[in-house]
Amino acid sequence: MAIENGAAERSAANEAATSRLLEVVAAKSPAMNENEQDSNKSKGDEKVNSVPFHKLFSFADSTDMLLMVVGLMGAVGNGISMPLMIVLFGQLINTFGENQADTDVVDLVSKVSCWMVTGERQAARIRGLYLKTILRQDVAFFDKETNTGEVVGRMSGDTVLIQDAMGEKIARFAQVGKFIQLVSTFVGGFVIAFIKGWLLTLIMLTMIPLLVIAGESYYYHILVQVASFTGEKRAIANYSKFLENAYRSGVHEGLAAGLGLGTVSLVIFGGYALAIWCGAKLILDKGYNGGTVINVIVAVLTGSMSLGQASPCMSAFAAGQAPAYKMFETIDRKPEIDSFDTKGKKLDDIRGDIDYPARPMNKYSTGSLLGFPSGTTAALVGQSGSGKSTVISLIERFYDPQDGEVLIDGINLKEFQLKWIRSKIGLVSQEPVLFACSIKDNIAYGKEGATLEEIKAAAELANAAKFIDKLPLGLDTMVGEHGTQLSGGQKQRVAIARAILKDPRILLLDEATSALDAESERIVQEALDRIMGNRTTVIVAHRLSTVRNADMIAVIHRGKMVEKDSHSKLLKDPDGAYSQLIRLQEVNREDEQTLDDQNRLEITEYNRQSSQRMLSKGSTTQASSIGNSSHHSFSVAFGLPTGLNVAEYNVAGPQFPATGGTEKPPKVSLRRLACLNKPEVPVLLIGTGAAVANGMIFPILGMLISSIIKTFYEPPHELRKDSNFWALMLLVLGITSFVAYPSRTYLFSVAGCKLIERIRLMCFKKLVHMEVGWFDEPDHSSGAIGVRLSADAASVRALVGDALAQIVQSIVSAVAGLVIAFAASWQLALIILALIPLIGVNGYVQVKFMKGFSADAKMMYEEASQVATDAVGSIRTVASFCAEKKMMRLYKKKCEGPMRTGIRQGLISGIEFGMSFFLLFCVYATSFYAGARLVQDGKTTFSDVFRVFFALTMAAIGISQSSSITPDSTKAKAAAASIFAIIDRKSKIDPSDESGTKLDNTVALVGESGSGKSTVIALLQRFYDPDSGHITLDGVDIKQLQLKWLRQQMGLVSQEPVLFNETIRANIAYGKDGDATEQEILAASELANAHKFISGLQQGYDTIVGERGVQLSGGQKQRVAIARAIVKSPKILLLDEATSALDAESEKVVQDALDRVMVNRTTVVVAHRLSTIKNADVIAVVKNGVIVEKGKHGTLININD
Repeated sequence: MAIENGAAERSAANEAATSRLLEVVAAKSPAMNENEQDSNKSKGDEKVNSVPFHKLFSFADSTDMLLMVVGLMGAVGNGISMPLMIVLFGQLINTFGENQADTDVVDLVSKVSCWMVTGERQAARIRGLYLKTILRQDVAFFDKETNTGEVVGRMSGDTVLIQDAMGEKIARFAQVGKFIQLVSTFVGGFVIAFIKGWLLTLIMLTMIPLLVIAGESYYYHILVQVASFTGEKRAIANYSKFLENAYRSGVHEGLAAGLGLGTVSLVIFGGYALAIWCGAKLILDKGYNGGTVINVIVAVLTGSMSLGQASPCMSAFAAGQAPAYKMFETIDRKPEIDSFDTKGKKLDDIRGDIDYPARPMNKYSTGSLLGFPSGTTAALVGQSGSGKSTVISLIERFYDPQDGEVLIDGINLKEFQLKWIRSKIGLVSQEPVLFACSIKDNIAYGKEGATLEEIKAAAELANAAKFIDKLPLGLDTMVGEHGTQLSGGQKQRVAIARAILKDPRILLLDEATSALDAESERIVQEALDRIMGNRTTVIVAHRLSTVRNADMIAVIHRGKMVEKDSHSKLLKDPDGAYSQLIRLQEVNREDEQTLDDQNRLEITEYNRQSSQRMLSKGSTTQASSIGNSSHHSFSVAFGLPTGLNVAEYNVAGPQFPATGGTEKPPKVSLRRLACLNKPEVPVLLIGTGAAVANGMIFPILGMLISSIIKTFYEPPHELRKDSNFWALMLLVLGITSFVAYPSRTYLFSVAGCKLIERIRLMCFKKLVHMEVGWFDEPDHSSGAIGVRLSADAASVRALVGDALAQIVQSIVSAVAGLVIAFAASWQLALIILALIPLIGVNGYVQVKFMKGFSADAKMMYEEASQVATDAVGSIRTVASFCAEKKMMRLYKKKCEGPMRTGIRQGLISGIEFGMSFFLLFCVYATSFYAGARLVQDGKTTFSDVFRVFFALTMAAIGISQSSSITPDSTKAKAAAASIFAIIDRKSKIDPSDESGTKLDNTVALVGESGSGKSTVIALLQRFYDPDSGHITLDGVDIKQLQLKWLRQQMGLVSQEPVLFNETIRANIAYGKDGDATEQEILAASELANAHKFISGLQQGYDTIVGERGVQLSGGQKQRVAIARAIVKSPKILLLDEATSALDAESEKVVQDALDRVMVNRTTVVVAHRLSTIKNADVIAVVKNGVIVEKGKHGTLININD
């Protein structure tokens, strides 16, 4: 019967389905309280942290310096060409030839190419240095100061801003010029103005202070907004709040830019009005002639406009300086424990004596001695969170003790060369970390240059060869991000093989076999016993049965060593801490041993045939599990007589089409983006009106200038009258620009930022609903998704915001210019119009080049980002295996392709822009030559030639401004295609699908390791769908159930708990659909045996757990995860090794709690410790994905064979 569940609308409730995505997104920011502090700090501080401009070039080498010098010379040469043209203005035709244009082409090619190439080279170097510096930091740096998302965000987003600041933007803006060119034009213009008419130039200079004040104000506002936005980018912990803040920042930035440009325009036009009025006076009183006044005005006009056009370059500098401050600060940071430091002792060999003369953990400093003699096996036991893993971290020198010291062979650990001593230590941790590469490459991290035979031998020793051989690709199987394609036991065996290959003198095993089933544990333990010979081995264990043969056992309690001796001697003290731990496990040991023996028996052919017969009938019905829910049922139907099994689903689930990674996203039409902006149509219409007004300003200015030129040659009485009129018109034009600029930038910023907000939210919602298998694809890794959410969504604005305004403005400028030109002299206008397609063809070729470069570079940089994500997210493993340089080599290799593409883009862009400039000069030369001939033939006047020239000059400025945004719009189209590829994809398993039957029933199942048990859990939650067969819930195929509702009925506690980078309270409350009350959180914590340790923390429930919960021990994390499941109060409870990370005492209490919450629920337990499931209603033994036995504990224990 269908049950309406209207309350379940919040997608965050789909905890299991969204945990991996939210982990990616949450990782992109520090904890929320840190965000708020940052936000408040940025508001409170008047000074915005940014590096001085010249510091952007700190990492330039000699080649870059040469490129910059050549580029600088080209830019200066190109910049002074316009003032020189003004000097030759009076000789219009005879002295203006193509030689000048040819020189400019050479200058422009060198300018654009050199700056783009050096920008690409230096950005690549900064990325590499930043990652290298990150990898050399001590582990404490990652605990407190940064996280994976921040590092990837800086490497993918901030370096692009820095590159824009020192590369293209220095070399390209507006009229195919560059910042240096504009400054050169500004200086050259004023030098010529002073030579021609110093008095008039001095009068015009009165506007410069106002211009500087307006420009500085504009620059400061831009800098503040950019810095603010950089801070907000990190605040994705609360995505809606992030979108709102980002929207406000973008709109404020647009308004600030408009006010700055409007003020600058008003000052400039006011200055021209003054110049016209004073120029007329000087002609009348000081003997100036019209040509001199025109030369001065045009020179100052050209110089001032160049200064104004440099403002967007200044905003790009600001955008680069703010993020560069943080990146360069990190690059300059000297870590306390430097993995790249080559100083220190390197012995021929080490024995492996480890001593702690004083207690290293200052929090619990006791001064007691803890020592591990060389060649012995020492075990550390104690409750979860007592400090056992901290000892391991100190031996690895992830941290330095604040109190006391750590000695190896009598030498302080700090005196050794860090890389050398770590090469002598092998670590297998509680939660194995694998990199997103093949199994072979993961094992090879244990030894530089390992041969295939050595890798296979290590896999054999670690009992991993058997399962690897069964995989279709064997050792070449990709393990996925964080090893998601393998089960917990398989991952652990690969990690053990990696440690075996290292052949260390000191072996550290931090719960190394906790994820293995009894059979695998026995074999791996034998392998570990073999390689432990003549090595110092330190074992951290909760299962005391695994360490009873240790030479020395130390009991740790609250950071203190309370007992130390061998197993037999410690047992002699019945009241000792070790004896108490033993008694806690004594209750279960006998039954567990019996079950272990039983589990090792071979299954007879009869049982296999019987099981297969049951499977081939089409439905193996599992009775309900613990908790008197026998009236509910759960079925797994595998309808293939070939015995297709659960393990095969583990392989089949994440397989993808061969074309999946290379398939190009579909093109996105501008019409579709316009539809998304439909709510802002009124805003866009008003903004378009403002853009039209902006577009009219330049052509009208051209018309005014031509009229003013004519005025200067009029009789004195007309000159006096007309000069006043035209001066007033210029002032009106200035006021119009002051109103139109802010209106345009503000309104289009509103529309553009709303579009970004809408697209990001759509993309995020879609990501939440994607099936888990989708995230297993390399193209959809956390690094790639992070780039799409942050950089790609923002790039789309280039198609709607300022760019759309610029296009409207440019079109109006072009049309108005042509109308004015045709009205003045249609013959001359037609001649010039015939030349315009040359510019158009050139622009088209340029767009095609840009398009290819943008898409290729983007894809390759995403691959590089994933390497960085892997390296930073697994920093302890990277440090332990001294893999920093290997990671750097891999990252640089991934970056080589994009860098080559960027350099090639720079060279071709230089040629393209040079041709644009050459063609523009051709148009100018032709216009004056044709104009002179028309004047000579009496078909037009000299005044009309000027009018056509200035009108088309302004129209050309408008057209070139449109072409200047081509690379940005090309990049935006590629980004839009990338974003919409996500938005348009239909999730194969969609939690938001409202169709389907809603049932009010429950479910059950139990099993073994590596054989497919965790796959069953994944199939129940519909992380994957089976390729064959079907899964039914109370007789209904779960594909027919509404997915969101189905997952709300399930509570999952997995083998490796995933906690978010928030408070403990927020992590527990996450389990419930809606905010859990304080009482519910406390009650769940009490049940999960977590309240006691949480209350003991300094911040209590407000303690930030760190990225992936690194601030808590394994047992503490698991208890928080169990509390999260309890607070959800699910109908179906899924426990995948839920108590494996707990010590005996905690396990007992938590197991009691779980027994209580299992009542009236269907519970599926996956366990290797068979003592934890002996009370289950049904125990199903899974072997190679097939259920070979099932029944109650008592029934199965009596089956001898």
